[in-house]
Amino acid sequence: MYADSVQRTSLTRLAGKESTDRAALDRLLDEVWLGHVAIVRDGAPLVVPTAVARWNDRVLFHGSTGSPWMRAIAVGADVCLTVTAVDAVVVARSAFESSVQYRSAVLFGTCRVLAGQEKVAALDVLVDRLIPGRVAEVRASTAKELAATVVLALPIEEWSLKVSVGWPDDAAEDLEGPSWAGIVPVRTGYGDPIPAPDLRAGIPAPDSVATLARRTVAGGLAGRSASL
Repeated sequence: MYADSVQRTSLTRLAGKESTDRAALDRLLDEVWLGHVAIVRDGAPLVVPTAVARWNDRVLFHGSTGSPWMRAIAVGADVCLTVTAVDAVVVARSAFESSVQYRSAVLFGTCRVLAGQEKVAALDVLVDRLIPGRVAEVRASTAKELAATVVLALPIEEWSLKVSVGWPDDAAEDLEGPSWAGIVPVRTGYGDPIPAPDLRAGIPAPDSVATLARRTVAGGLAGRSASL
């Protein structure tokens, strides 16, 4: 761990939005499955979006063994992972005060390459993170597929969490004006399943897909409007 790890995980702007609640971090990592992994490769910064999944005290991501950025991480490159959820648009009485409610995490560290049964289990976690229940419906990965895949685990040790909540913070002189103010919640949902063009006739959408299609993610606003 870096000697200046405290500095790089401490907020320098809007420090009041900093959260040290590990449970809140876990909830964010369990809710958002798209992360952005940053490394320095060949002397230049590189940021790659990738699917992520929390597995106890680690964050998993995977890719091809032929991927240059994955290979760099596999041999010990330092990593910065960011995950963000947007919960609402904050509509203020002025353009200056308009903003968003969000939760954003930044994690630092180096990854460990998983192998053997731990690798197989981690891939199951990743699949079920995207499509809960899917692992039980499909065949297991072949030895060839496993050999072509690298699975990396980033320990949840060095991190920062920033949470932006609250109502518009309008200036006193704007409160008597004609403009509306409030929040507009952001929700994520799924559409109706679309069969692949080469799907054999008579195969219905499985339980995992049907359940996913009915799912709506209300985000961090659910259940806490009164505390805004």
